[in-house]
Amino acid sequence: MQPPIAALSLLSLAASSQAAETILGVYMFHRHGDRTPKSLAPTNLTTLGYEQVYTSGQYYRSRYLTGSSKIRGINEDLVKLSQLSVTAPVDNVLQSSAMGFLQGFYPPVQSVQILASGDKVSAPMDGYQLIPVNTLATGAGSEDAGWLQDATTCFNAKTSSNNYFTSSEYTTLLNSTKSFYSSLIPVVNGTFNEKDVTYKNAYIVYDLINVAEIHNSSINSSQILTNSTLFQIRTLADGHEWGLAYNETDQMRSISGMQLAGEILTYMNRTITSGKAGLSSNKFGIQFGAYATFFSFFGLTSLQKANPDFMGVPDYASSMALELFTNADLSGGYPSNDDLQVRFLFHNGTATNTSEPVVYPLFGGNADAVSWSDFSNGLGKFAVSTTEDWCHKCGNSTGTCAAYATGGSNNPSTTSNNSGNGQHMSAAIGGVIGAFVTLAVVLGTLLAIMLLGGFRLVSKKNLAGRGTPETAAVKA
Repeated sequence: MQPPIAALSLLSLAASSQAAETILGVYMFHRHGDRTPKSLAPTNLTTLGYEQVYTSGQYYRSRYLTGSSKIRGINEDLVKLSQLSVTAPVDNVLQSSAMGFLQGFYPPVQSVQILASGDKVSAPMDGYQLIPVNTLATGAGSEDAGWLQDATTCFNAKTSSNNYFTSSEYTTLLNSTKSFYSSLIPVVNGTFNEKDVTYKNAYIVYDLINVAEIHNSSINSSQILTNSTLFQIRTLADGHEWGLAYNETDQMRSISGMQLAGEILTYMNRTITSGKAGLSSNKFGIQFGAYATFFSFFGLTSLQKANPDFMGVPDYASSMALELFTNADLSGGYPSNDDLQVRFLFHNGTATNTSEPVVYPLFGGNADAVSWSDFSNGLGKFAVSTTEDWCHKCGNSTGTCAAYATGGSNNPSTTSNNSGNGQHMSAAIGGVIGAFVTLAVVLGTLLAIMLLGGFRLVSKKNLAGRGTPETAAVKA
């Protein structure tokens, strides 16, 4: 016997209610837009790059602020800063990209304020919304750096990346591609010395040619830069940078991905905590950074197993998003952690309504989403969330890391100097002692000049009436 139509309707309604999905928060990592080449630093965001990140901002506005995937509780038009977190390293290209994205994400909203006097004040630039871009402690100057690890101060990460240059994979490619890179010399000899046009500099050679292909209509190389040659230049650069950013048996070189994982977990935990407290904050976090962080994060979360294309350098304005969502009924309040899920989306290049991000499985699995518990445990295996953890992993013990120094053997500043008779002095301690020695010499010289020249010290206040307020010593 078939159930009544009314019963079927109720069952369908219940099923659709259970299947209803709610986005609770998002954390995104975004690459900058088109820029000038690294080899001609300082790099700058181009007009094309500005348009790319602005368009991306418009798309994600349509997805997370106004569309069917709108983040629950987020302001649609007028930004509420407590709901938003925007970060980027101290870098012209990355910070400019962040601001360009925000112009598309939260466009101008004209507002008029009435003062106590009755005067009306209209917001400048049609209501341009002022959204701060917070700076990150690491990654400064990323886009001016020719070598992938130049923007990090992590000693062990640099050492790990350098290991790639002694690997059999690198050596084989360096030798087998000599003639190929020699054929490119006529194209790049205005920027590079011939000896530098090798696989060792695969990325910056590719980068220069790639920028020229986009912007230089008169590049005199049509016979050399065939489609197959351009493909090989790109493929070699991909392999070179992947080798520097990730290695399954030597993951220390992926420190930027570890830091990103820590920042994702920290932000999403705040999203959950604030939601359970009934607060409307920590809804959307976005960080702008370099392709190295993409690579590191891809490798650490095994995304290359889902699609080998993740081993290629992401295009300008690429973006990845981690969506925290639930299918639970929210009428009873914020869902429990057991009802929370996370999915990963990626788009290579500028995302638009006609070319949207695609969902990929994390951690080598095949599911489109993982439970919050599995996600936090998966990232927690390698995430770096505190300065202390970063210092220990990197083997750094000076500057900020001095408070956590343990004298470990990985720290270059505490390594024994076998050519001397004792311990090698750390750079920090040597600098302090050197400063005091210099100060003593300067003071001693000044004292001798004053004694021999018949000078005496006089208060600036006492000199005010003599018309020489900036004189600190006068002849007796």
